[in-house]
Amino acid sequence: MKMGKKVTIGVCVMEKKVKCGSEAFSGPMLQILERLQAFGEFEIVHFGDKVILEEPIERWPICDCLIAFYSSGYPLEKAEAYAALRKPFLVNELGQQHLLHDRREVYERLEMFGIPVPRYALVNREFPNQELDYFVEEEDFIEVHGNKFWKPFVEKPVHGDDHGIMIYYPSSAGGGMKELFRKVGNRSSEFHQEVRRVRREGSYIYEEFMPTGGTDVKVYTVGPEYAHAEARKSPVVDGVVMRNPDGKEVRYPVLLTPMEKEISREICIAFQQAVCGFDLLRSEGRSYVCDVNGWSFVKNSYKYYDDAACVLRKMFLDAKAPHLSSTIPPILPWKVNEPVQPSEGLTRQGSGIIGTFGQSEELRCVIAIIRHGDRTPKQKVKLKVTEEKLLNLMLKYNGGKPRAETKLKSAVQLQDLLDATRILVPRIRPGRESDSEAEDIEHAEKLRQVKAVLEEGGHFSGIYRKVQLKPLKWVKVAKSNGEGEDEKPVEALMILKYGGVLTHAGRNQAEELGRYFRNNMYPGEGTGLLRLHSTYRHDLKIYSSDEGRVQMSAAAFAKGLLDLEGQLTPILVSLVSKDSSMLDGLENASSEMEEAKARLNEIITSGIKSVNSNPEKPWMVDGAGVHPNASELLPELVKLTKKVTEQVRLLAKDESEELAEASSTGVILPYDQAKALGKTNIDVDRIAAGLPCGSEGFLLMFARWRKLQRDLYNERKERFDITQIPDVYDSCKYDLLHNAHLNLEGLDELFKVAQLLADGVIPNEYGINPKQKLKIGSKIARRLLGKILIDLRNTREEAISVAELKSAQDINPSVPIGGREEIDQRFKSQSKMDLAGKGSFTSEKSMDQEDDEDKETKYRLDPKYANVKTPERHVRTRLYFTSESHIHSLMNVLRYCNLDESLQGEDSLVCDSALERLCKTKELDYMSQIVLRLFENTEVALEDPKRFRIEMTFSRGADLSPLEGNDSEAASFHQEHTLPIMGPERLQEVGSCLTLEMMEKMIRQFAMPAEDFPPPSIPQGFSGYFSKSAAVLERLVNLWPFNKH
Repeated sequence: MKMGKKVTIGVCVMEKKVKCGSEAFSGPMLQILERLQAFGEFEIVHFGDKVILEEPIERWPICDCLIAFYSSGYPLEKAEAYAALRKPFLVNELGQQHLLHDRREVYERLEMFGIPVPRYALVNREFPNQELDYFVEEEDFIEVHGNKFWKPFVEKPVHGDDHGIMIYYPSSAGGGMKELFRKVGNRSSEFHQEVRRVRREGSYIYEEFMPTGGTDVKVYTVGPEYAHAEARKSPVVDGVVMRNPDGKEVRYPVLLTPMEKEISREICIAFQQAVCGFDLLRSEGRSYVCDVNGWSFVKNSYKYYDDAACVLRKMFLDAKAPHLSSTIPPILPWKVNEPVQPSEGLTRQGSGIIGTFGQSEELRCVIAIIRHGDRTPKQKVKLKVTEEKLLNLMLKYNGGKPRAETKLKSAVQLQDLLDATRILVPRIRPGRESDSEAEDIEHAEKLRQVKAVLEEGGHFSGIYRKVQLKPLKWVKVAKSNGEGEDEKPVEALMILKYGGVLTHAGRNQAEELGRYFRNNMYPGEGTGLLRLHSTYRHDLKIYSSDEGRVQMSAAAFAKGLLDLEGQLTPILVSLVSKDSSMLDGLENASSEMEEAKARLNEIITSGIKSVNSNPEKPWMVDGAGVHPNASELLPELVKLTKKVTEQVRLLAKDESEELAEASSTGVILPYDQAKALGKTNIDVDRIAAGLPCGSEGFLLMFARWRKLQRDLYNERKERFDITQIPDVYDSCKYDLLHNAHLNLEGLDELFKVAQLLADGVIPNEYGINPKQKLKIGSKIARRLLGKILIDLRNTREEAISVAELKSAQDINPSVPIGGREEIDQRFKSQSKMDLAGKGSFTSEKSMDQEDDEDKETKYRLDPKYANVKTPERHVRTRLYFTSESHIHSLMNVLRYCNLDESLQGEDSLVCDSALERLCKTKELDYMSQIVLRLFENTEVALEDPKRFRIEMTFSRGADLSPLEGNDSEAASFHQEHTLPIMGPERLQEVGSCLTLEMMEKMIRQFAMPAEDFPPPSIPQGFSGYFSKSAAVLERLVNLWPFNKH
């Protein structure tokens, strides 16, 4: 090649790929070609559609370098023949582009090169609906060649151009399917509640669903040494595309981890495509590739266009004009008239409820422990069964063990039970005159109740009901082969638990609280929280106990917090982690709780007035809060309960007569619980028809009240059971709120009496005095307290390393905090160590033992490309959704921890005025929450304990009596059936400063130590020294002289 002759670049692609219509911001391809031309070393030749489609290859222009890639209608074989004839330098090899049309080939190739992909299996069909012996579909999983995939799993067509990808959800989360597709307007997916079976018309790949916290990462390579990555909201969550004011999809540039950079390199090499886009799923500390797209460019990033043009220039010159220097000129030739991109500011001052500690304070961490929302009353039916059908069912599901108990939760199991019960329930009720035993009548009643509960809800789902069968009596029977004997159960106890379902009101409350948090918990942010979240600078984790109502509350809260739309099932599966060991269960405190209940029973039934030895601190006595006339209120409670139960009995009697008539004439459609879950508003038609709210018929409503009436007072033994008081209160409150239209007489009086009694019972069930409350509380909340301390310590560690990096940078400005590096520095072949040093904030995982956050790689925003004023700012949010017991327990430890022997003389973490308020707060109602926020004062020395301050607030939740409120409020309860949530209240004096150090000292001994949490798993790609502590490594790497010339 002669000196001075320009290198020709042939652009052999369909025209629509070069221009993007008449947008002000023309297509990325054009932007990059213009930049290449500006260097003055290249001549660019556009082939054009006419030449590509109509001319023979011999007449195509001749060029040194060729940009050619497939898009719909493109003659790939023809381009291959041209490349074979003229042998230009190819940016992307052509032969390999055939692979990209078949997802099977893509996965095979990825695996061949050791690139991580999700666990998957292939189902190949030669014709639609072909039956395959290796493919099995059950309610909650599929099996391919013996490989089980439990829902949620993903189903992808094998053809790369077919974008109809489906995700199937487990029945425990509500079931259904989500269909993902190419963006249409502002939608990228649709949820179909009723679809439960997979497709059978073609060949599909099935793979495990990877929980990614609601963000996808798209990676764009330009050659093996350069990759740009962007995060966007995943279509999996709610399918609404986030767009900026210009209508572009919102994406945020993010830093790749060393492991991910290695993956980018491997993909370029594996597919021989220098310019290549692929999708990454970041899940539980690891990264997986789930799709490779071939040629693609980033949209709307000038910085990326500059980089891409420089990389391509070097590639072309190295291939065709190695004698020309490929050093990049100090000022890029097109920089002269670059439009300035507006930068968006984020305000950052911290302002707490307890007073502001100056402009230099920043919020670092928000931890909230939240009770679930409004639910239907929890119910239990117990009956002894001797029926052969039911005993056989028990053996069928416990593996044939005569002494083992069985739990029935799945739809198939519950359907089996319903079929058996339908056969056993007597067709007509025996008349009172027949001399059937009272016990038989009761047994038939209970079976009828079981049947009614199982029929309620259309299709089944273990999120709402479960049945236990426990064998009680056995007989010996001869073995079938005549050798020896077997045991066979002849009687079992059947326990059906149901109810306790989140109501439409509970969903609204949770979503509302999520919105409140978004607007009020992140000072100076406004909607900045959403921005923080999607830029990977908001590290959000949501945990929930195992209960359906708690999981659904968590999902509804997330919907409000992150401004999502649509159904809760996909949100639940994408964003909420279950942790029952931390948020469920009271087993380890049950003996102390029994003791407290026994003592409480004495105090209430004996009618002894408690003598207050400490008028200053009324909360220090035994049984604080118990009503002085409790023993006289009990008979009143029983009388009013009977009155309400009798009214409901008459309503149920009418209903069962109507049912008997209807069942002889036709079918009554069951109430569909799944549809009901999807509703956030009331079923107005049911209310107008005078039926109970929600899914409860009068029959079940009567069963609920009759059981309360029976259990509250045993007439034969003349004994009250005070543990039933909270349940009576619960039922009253529910019916006043949801069934006011039934006008039950005496319900409001019953509510007032039940409330007076419950206010004394509920807080004292968790300990009769502060010392016992502390003991029980620390047992129930021990693991949760340990986790909260870990969250706070991790936040402090991270804040300190950011501060140290910043001060190092102030001393030595050549240490970048994501500052601009020289571009060609990036193309030098890098050692692995250098790879580790690429992103100054890609802290992989701190592998110290303190870091419980098992599987928690810290992903960060890429500051070089983002218009954000404070890229290093990182806020951690941890949300724990649980039940009343854990909220009480945690609150009791926080307020009484100073009563422990070892802390004598210390003040309580909670100030006296707040202790008094808490003593008057009898109930921590639905959506009550305890919030801890950690602030960092950046003007105080790093070693000063005052650098990290904690602010504690609590809210009583929806603690407003359905009888209170002014007229306009009352009217809205009756229309919406929803009580408002009380705002946060301070637990500390205004202006007081609770340091993190003090907080740790006070609650450390009640918390599970960090070393008892399961050790974090080490992400792939770390070994030996690196695994010791990536935080230390990161500090070293960032001070290393790589980034200097």
